Amino acid sequence: MKWNSEAEDAVKRVPFFVRKRVKTRVEEEALRRGDDLVTLHHVKICRRRFLDGMAGEIKGYQVETCFGSGSCPNRAVDSDGLADEIEQVLAGRDLKRFLKEKVAGPLKFHHEFHVSVSDCPNACSRPQIVDIGLIGALKPRKGKEPCSRCGACVEACGESAVSLDETGPVIADDLCLACGACVRACPTGTLEKESIGYRVLLGGKLGRHPRLGEELPGIHAPDKIPGIVERFVESYKTYCRNGERLAVVLERIGIEKFLMETEKSESLDLCQWNRTGTAVE
Repeated sequence: MKWNSEAEDAVKRVPFFVRKRVKTRVEEEALRRGDDLVTLHHVKICRRRFLDGMAGEIKGYQVETCFGSGSCPNRAVDSDGLADEIEQVLAGRDLKRFLKEKVAGPLKFHHEFHVSVSDCPNACSRPQIVDIGLIGALKPRKGKEPCSRCGACVEACGESAVSLDETGPVIADDLCLACGACVRACPTGTLEKESIGYRVLLGGKLGRHPRLGEELPGIHAPDKIPGIVERFVESYKTYCRNGERLAVVLERIGIEKFLMETEKSESLDLCQWNRTGTAVE
């Protein structure tokens, strides 16, 4: 549906974590009135209705994604379907009821548990500032195919993590962000994937006391992510007071204690994972 410039400018001022939801409601309002152009009038009507009925809009959690599924050339991993799986996990945790019991007063959007999925280290969906942030990763390694020394991998790397010696490419692990660009650029197949999956960040938030998510070691296979999210949410519910964000929980009890609670699940060997940084395949 088309938007005029005034409506577009107005919705850009809406906080990013509810912008998608607001845009959907505005377009629904325009359609309900039989209009094919969204105007500032539609935005104002929905703004009043949205603010007055905020408690009814809250479901206890939010899952954000990047634009990777739209054929983004930077994708390190294909996350199609992962957001839906995470949605199912969060829906099954009854977070809205949990938060209602913990929060004094009406629920607001900042109380919701936020998960963000980005398909590459460009992190367009801002996974660094949510409760659980997932960043797509493809870790490269040198394979058996001979190198032509064309330098395509060196040129493709934006972190200066790839160099060439007499035998071919050399990866500097301390600089590599696991974006996979060098693997995609290599014409001979000399560079191949060592592991593919997601980097995991915990406890990011904005607000008066912002905090970037703390990255845990390792790259985790996509099929493991829903289970990891589930265990983290259960640990959050164990330690949460008064509806505080995961960032506040981690600041209060420490990440080690939080992970120890998570490790109680036999299905997730998180203890070994975090101590060694070993990739999970």
